[in-house]
Amino acid sequence: MTLNEHKILIEMKWQQTSGTAEQKIPFEVMCLADAIHKSQGKFSKAYLVLGGEGWKLREYYLSGKILDYLNNCDPVEIISLESFIAKANKKEL
Repeated sequence: MTLNEHKILIEMKWQQTSGTAEQKIPFEVMCLADAIHKSQGKFSKAYLVLGGEGWKLREYYLSGKILDYLNNCDPVEIISLESFIAKANKKEL
């Protein structure tokens, strides 16, 4: 790894229709944050990517407001699939 490289964690959740994936988002954020904190600097950021059209709380999760209720989860960003692809294309990850 060179000085300009950094490693990130990526978790994808797909919600085609209403279901339980939506309820698992806070736990996924906590797991990603825990993995970053325990990685001893190997990982600096995580993306939780939301895809599909079955989300009821999509805008709430994408707003980042859920992080107000979760401690030490700042290195995790919840992002839409479209925004994630755009960031990847621009090499902004």
